[in-house]
Amino acid sequence: MCSDPIFSVATAGRRNVVIDTNIVLDAFVFKDPATAPLLDGLHSGALGWLATHPMREELERVLAYPKIVKRLTHHRLDANGVLTQFDALAQLKEVAPKAPLTCKDPDDQKFIDLAVVHQSLLLSKDQAIICMTKRLLALVVTAQIAII
Repeated sequence: MCSDPIFSVATAGRRNVVIDTNIVLDAFVFKDPATAPLLDGLHSGALGWLATHPMREELERVLAYPKIVKRLTHHRLDANGVLTQFDALAQLKEVAPKAPLTCKDPDDQKFIDLAVVHQSLLLSKDQAIICMTKRLLALVVTAQIAII
C-alpha cells in the first residue's frame, strides 16, 4: 500500500515543476486553497512549470467533461480561460523520451518522462505516481501530492 507523503518545496532558487492534470484542475478550476503555494510559486517565478503539447491536449479534453463543465460554470469560468492560464504559465517543452520507469497508468507516463528528463518536482494526486516516489527519487525526481 502506498503512503500519502506531503512535502514542502524549498524556497531558495527557481525550481522546475511538472503538474499533472488533476492538480491543474485543483488550482485553476476547483480553487483548492491547498494549491495557493503552487500558484504563488508559479506567479512569482519561484516555480517554472514544464509541460508538453500532449499535456495541454489532455487538459483541454478533461475541461470538456460534463462534470468539469458544471464546475467551470459554478465558478464562473470557462475552458478557454483555464487554457489561457496554462499558456501563460507553462513552459512548453518537447515530448520527453520514455523514462526508465513505467507507470501503471499509461496516461501518467508523459508526466513522469518530462519530470525525469528535467529532474523536476512532480506534483500529482495519482496513486500510480505516488507509489513510485522512491524509484523516482533515484532519478532525481521528487513526487509530491501537494505543496504546503
